[in-house]
Formats: sequence, C-alpha cells, structure tokens
Amino acid sequence: MAALGINPGFLLVFAIYFVVVMSVLTVWAYNPVVKALENRKQKIAQGLEDARVAAEARANAEKEAQKISAEAQAEANRRVAEASGRAEKVAADIRAAADAEKAHILDAAREDALQERNRILGDLRSQVAALSIAAANKVIGAALDEQRQHALINEFFSGVKAGQVVVTEGTALSGTAAEVTSALPLTSDEQETVKKDITGKMGATASVSFKVDPNILGGLVIRVGDRIIDGSVAGRLEGLRQAIR
Repeated sequence: MAALGINPGFLLVFAIYFVVVMSVLTVWAYNPVVKALENRKQKIAQGLEDARVAAEARANAEKEAQKISAEAQAEANRRVAEASGRAEKVAADIRAAADAEKAHILDAAREDALQERNRILGDLRSQVAALSIAAANKVIGAALDEQRQHALINEFFSGVKAGQVVVTEGTALSGTAAEVTSALPLTSDEQETVKKDITGKMGATASVSFKVDPNILGGLVIRVGDRIIDGSVAGRLEGLRQAIR
C-alpha cells in the first residue's frame, strides 16, 4: 500500500470517519427524510382516498337527491291528478244535481200547467154545455128535456153512451196498455166507465191512462200499441172532408 502511496493509518481514519459520517447522516438526515417522504406519501394516498370517498359520497348523494326529487314529483303529480279527478267529480255531481233539479222544476211546472189547463177545460165544459143547450133551444124553438140535453153533451165529450165506449163498439182490442185522449177532462165516473169497457175488451190486467187534447173537439181517440182508434169529432170531420173532395 505504501508503494501505491496510500497511508494505511490515514485510510483507516478516513474509513472510520466515513462510517461515522454515514451513520450520522443516516440517523439525522436520511432516516428523517425517508420518514417524512413516507408520511407525505401516506398523506397524499389518504387524501386521494378521502377525495375518492367524497366523490362517491357526492355521486351517491346526487343520485339519492334525484331519486327523492323524482319521487316527490311523482307524488305531486299523483296528488294533482287526484285533486283534479275529485274536482271534476264534484263539478260533474254539481252539474248532474243542477240538471236534475232543472228537470224536476220543469216537470213540476209542466205538471202544474197541465193540471191548470185541465182545470180550466173542466170549468169550460159546463160553460160549453150551457151554451150548447141555449143554442139548441133557439134552433128547435123549444126547450129540450134538461136531463137529455146534458146526456147528449156528455156523450159528445166523453164518447160514452149507455155505459159503453162508442168508438170501441164491436172493435176487438188486444194489448196490455191503452191511452185515451179526450177533448176535455173526463169526470171520475166517465173515466171509470171507459176503463171498465176497455179492460173488458183487452183483459183485466190491461192498464188505461188518460190525456186531454182540445184539438180533437169531442169524442175519444184510443191508442193501443201502434193501433189508433179515432172516434173524435175532428177525425170524423176530416173523414167527411176527404169524402167530399
């Protein structure tokens, strides 16, 4: 080593010095730096993990918020639809009730008007009878038997003679219901006579209803199903008019 110019003692001292320096550096510099870098690395890794977890939490929160918003919107739409349905039903019920009330009022008004008309026509019957009797007395120049006069007038308006409906004499009737129209309202006795005669021809289970139409002038018009038996004065006059053409 001396031939190489190397001092063994100096080399040993230098080696010891180098080991000491490296030991010191390792203990006081390298290890702290490595530890600091490792801590920094862990902090960065933890930060990245925290960021990932936060991002996932945010994404989950957004999804949950969207889900809640969609459910809230659906619930709101459902409630609006239900409210609209209830409102429409209430409106329909109100309209139906109003229409029913309107129909009831109109029916009641028509019924009242019909009853009032029939009452007036009933009162008119006695006046027509009196005028007819007076006119007949003037025509023949003598007074007719008052009972006979009233009988003739009643036959004219009721179409009933000797307890029989004149228009149905010898006519076969078949059906379950009949509608009888007279020029003036029939009395209770006249209606009973007409019912008895018609149901006797149609059967005991048949029903008879009555209506008033001054346009037929006198006599009766009987409708049984699609069949019409016209014994009215207006009908006879029309037949006469057609015959003399």
